[in-house]
Amino acid sequence: MDEKTIRNALQPLELPAVRYLPVTASTNTEALQWAAQGAPDLAVVIADEQTAGRGRDGRRWHTPPGAALAVSVVLRAGPDDVYGPPRLAGLGAISIALALRDVYGLPAQIKWPNDVLLSGRKVAGVLVETVWQGDAWQYAVVGMGVNVRPAAVPADVRFPATDIERVLGKGVVRSELLYEILKSLVAWRSRLGSPAFMQTWEGLLAYRGETVTLMLAQAPNVTGTLVGLADDGVLRLRLPDGGLQMFSVGEIIHLRLSN
Repeated sequence: MDEKTIRNALQPLELPAVRYLPVTASTNTEALQWAAQGAPDLAVVIADEQTAGRGRDGRRWHTPPGAALAVSVVLRAGPDDVYGPPRLAGLGAISIALALRDVYGLPAQIKWPNDVLLSGRKVAGVLVETVWQGDAWQYAVVGMGVNVRPAAVPADVRFPATDIERVLGKGVVRSELLYEILKSLVAWRSRLGSPAFMQTWEGLLAYRGETVTLMLAQAPNVTGTLVGLADDGVLRLRLPDGGLQMFSVGEIIHLRLSN
């Protein structure tokens, strides 16, 4: 997947700016630096190989060349962008999940807050990094990593992982998948504050109505029934005593389906 192929594939989207890097440490780092220098809303950074990709809780991984998608999108807060960063993670996850569903017929689901699952295994992850000005976010980068081929799946993972080609049973053209994901992201970008956005996100949630266990950063583990999402994107959990409790992204280290 070279620069010419990518630019031809993305041309119909009329993105304001696209940077392609054969290899980089992290597309998020590149995008954050570019945003600090004035990159416009929906500017995109794409790399074929990523040597120090970042995930939640400071985890790092290597994206081998030719095996995955590593892409980061700059978002600049506008006057109507009053929602918080959790919706930005939802934007990335929705864009991937809907592309896999609508184009490839795969029953992708979102494991809150930022993973996309196929057959109960992680196939993609989203990392949002935000720059604030006072109490409002100024710009953010939505980083997305998608396992396309078996070589993209790391050997040492905390949660079972897979890749698209393994599940689909045939090859996938990465530039075409990239187009579909970004097409979905552009379409939903202007609808982040809409009820339809939250309905779509909630409708794609994995484990709804099932018993899950949350490993928390500052408290004992909590087990309950996953009810859905609140309007600000936090998780709603029904406790065994019938009470309803909300959990934000920063509170949770892991979410697992209970045995």
